[in-house]
Amino acid sequence: MSIDRFTIISFAALIVAVILHEISHGVVALWFGDDTARRAGRLTLNPIPHIDPFGSVVLPAMGALAGVPVLAWAKPVPVNPSRLRNPRRDMVVVALAGPATNLTLMVASALVARTLIARESAPTVDALSLAAQVALVFAVVNLFLGLFNLLPIPPLDGSALLERALPARHLETWYRFRPYGILVLFLLVFWTGAVGRLMDPFLDRLYDFVT
Repeated sequence: MSIDRFTIISFAALIVAVILHEISHGVVALWFGDDTARRAGRLTLNPIPHIDPFGSVVLPAMGALAGVPVLAWAKPVPVNPSRLRNPRRDMVVVALAGPATNLTLMVASALVARTLIARESAPTVDALSLAAQVALVFAVVNLFLGLFNLLPIPPLDGSALLERALPARHLETWYRFRPYGILVLFLLVFWTGAVGRLMDPFLDRLYDFVT
């Protein structure tokens, strides 16, 4: 797959996956009684209301072009915990809806990619049809997003699980730490490479499955 084609497919797949991730938060919040996202016009497939200029466009484009790990995010879907039926419990489910959506999309696109690749019998990824390449890249992107967002580091969704499990006496310390979570993430991704090493076994299994 040429670098230009790969970059375009990866960028498009990432934007779609991130937007669907955010919509799922709002949909589940609505199920639990909070219609804040719906009233804000965020339960839509139109990408415009979801796009964060830096997190959705500039940062992923720079990462894709530079060949470094790509981070991306959309505008967070607004959720009002006080409108949920059981705020502390329901917020965990709302948070996990995003990664669950990405992992579901990963499974579906991996099955499509496996079927297409088996039919084409292409010798390399470069020789695959556009449809097979898109399905494969979309599976990879959603696997990465789903697992990445399960990390228990704020502001990622997995931090909601950790927060729910913490004894009340530790919550004050946790709340002080939360604003610095994004710095920890950047260090793990770009400086230590720990996130990449954590993801590699899962990505290898995905490639083995589809090919």
